[in-house]
Amino acid sequence: MDKLISAISADGFVKLTAVSLRAAVERARQIHRTLPVATAALGRAMAATSMMGIQLKQERGSVTLRINGGGPLGSIIVVSDWGGNIRGYVQNPAVELPRRSDGKLAVGDAVGRDGVITVTKDIGLKEPYIGSANLVSGEIAEDVAAYYLESEQVATAVALGVLVDRDQSVLAAGGYVVELLPGAPEETLDALERNVALTGPVTDTLKEHGPDGLAEKVLAGFSPRILAENPVEYRCYCSRERVEQALRSAGSDAIREMIQSGEDTTVTCQFCDTIHRFTPAELETFL
Repeated sequence: MDKLISAISADGFVKLTAVSLRAAVERARQIHRTLPVATAALGRAMAATSMMGIQLKQERGSVTLRINGGGPLGSIIVVSDWGGNIRGYVQNPAVELPRRSDGKLAVGDAVGRDGVITVTKDIGLKEPYIGSANLVSGEIAEDVAAYYLESEQVATAVALGVLVDRDQSVLAAGGYVVELLPGAPEETLDALERNVALTGPVTDTLKEHGPDGLAEKVLAGFSPRILAENPVEYRCYCSRERVEQALRSAGSDAIREMIQSGEDTTVTCQFCDTIHRFTPAELETFL
């Protein structure tokens, strides 16, 4: 089961959020038929967005993460609800690139580095909060950390990972965000940096121990206290009723054009690939 946890050190100076998303990323891979480098990029973005979603204070709020670095993958868009449940897609899921010299997937090359990461938080106000930062590497974790620092003035360490099997299925996916809170002494920062370095690739820990294992390693020696544990999943909120509302909002002229074509009008959800079909007779009722 996919799970997200939040924890804090006993002294209150270090806060951590960690998530395991193997099932959700595998579901996204199946829906969008992503090849490995697209699976890895989308999975990293899903993990980051899920952790942003759980940090929302407003129930029924949402977070949308958009990344476009000018690379062959095109845009990556992921949405999380207030519980960390996510949905997302990548514009060009069939991109295939040679692996890097170290054998790892070339996510940075696929995403590109000439662009921005944009985060939109909708918490029920008249206008959503929108923040952005220039991409650093296209590897996503570093770019998310840059966003936190530049847009929210929060210093974080971010680690994200997706492990893809030989058959292209997802073996592990997830990551963590650790934040040093104001007033933390220098020795706390030093100890945290050592722990982050010793933790290593997140997928190694996630495979065996899930997000709890990440919390234990990153917060080793800090006597962490678990604040919350939440099951999370790939969850799309599209429905026939929502699509109908969108069609109605297109206006009567556009609806008449659809009717005059004499063919069914189909609308495909970008997040879950569900096809909603409306006959000309059904469109007549919209008028």
